[in-house]
Amino acid sequence: MKRARRFSNLILWSSVLLLAAALGLIVAQGIRTLVTPAGRGDPRLVRISPGQSVSDVAHMLWQLGLIQDDNALVAAAYLTGKWRDIQAGRHELDPGMTALEILDALCRGSRTAWRWLVIPEGHALAEVAACMEEAGLGDAAEFLHLARHAAAFEVAFPLPKDSLEGYLFPDTYRVDAGEGERDILVQMLRRFEHVVWDGLFDGTSTYRGRTLRDILILASMVEEEAKVDEDRAVIAGVLVNRLRRGQRLECDATVQYALGDKRKSRLTHEDLSVESEYNTYLHPGLPPGPICSPGEASLRAAMDPAEVPYLYYVARADGSHVFSRTFAEHQAAIARVRSGR
Repeated sequence: MKRARRFSNLILWSSVLLLAAALGLIVAQGIRTLVTPAGRGDPRLVRISPGQSVSDVAHMLWQLGLIQDDNALVAAAYLTGKWRDIQAGRHELDPGMTALEILDALCRGSRTAWRWLVIPEGHALAEVAACMEEAGLGDAAEFLHLARHAAAFEVAFPLPKDSLEGYLFPDTYRVDAGEGERDILVQMLRRFEHVVWDGLFDGTSTYRGRTLRDILILASMVEEEAKVDEDRAVIAGVLVNRLRRGQRLECDATVQYALGDKRKSRLTHEDLSVESEYNTYLHPGLPPGPICSPGEASLRAAMDPAEVPYLYYVARADGSHVFSRTFAEHQAAIARVRSGR
């Protein structure tokens, strides 16, 4: 009887020791995976959503090859209490980091790689796409494809169904690594919403009886025509005067836009006859859409044009303009500008 009891105790203690040894091996293996990098390679941009669980985050990191064991990371997060401190957002993580280093990085907020994207005032949609591609941030063709389907974007302000021309606010943007063409477009639209819709229009679709789109179209023409800040409101006033009188706007910038890739330093009479809805020498009223992305100064000028008696203007060599009341005065001004007087 005593021998049987001793034998049972021996088996029990042997089982306990084996179990302890097995647990020790598991813990040791888990610790090893936490302090050993998963591998090598380029940094990965990881996006963590607000409210995402620790287990989901760990599983995503394991799928990306950034950690060796997702369960070990979950255990470490709970044992250290760091599961409460993991920050939502973008994190740039290196496969050469250990799992514990990655956990620390997720808690303090890793610095993501980013680049500056500069979009000058007056750039048309194709030029914005070219800037984006030249900055190494995406493909111009894909950018244009997305930008020509405005209905796919949800914003607080009214958008046309076709093109985002004019709605991509010119500014300097910080673009995080991993962001695609659509992300960049969304960022530009949000900037437009902040500066124009909320800032200038106070969240309303009209200003003094004129729609956002009409003002945006006029502002795009002012942006292309004005080279001197002092001329912006006056040029806007001239264009508004012609609209009120039912005169064709005869704006060279709209013809240049109609020419597309065939833009010229100086337009010919043949160019002024090109058939296009954007040719304001042929068609009365505003063109059907903006011809570029206007800056804030041109938008303000279009919103509050100067009260002037002029109906014509011609550019001097320095970019400033001579304004005239009548066609005869305009012809004389052209002659003086061409002669250098």
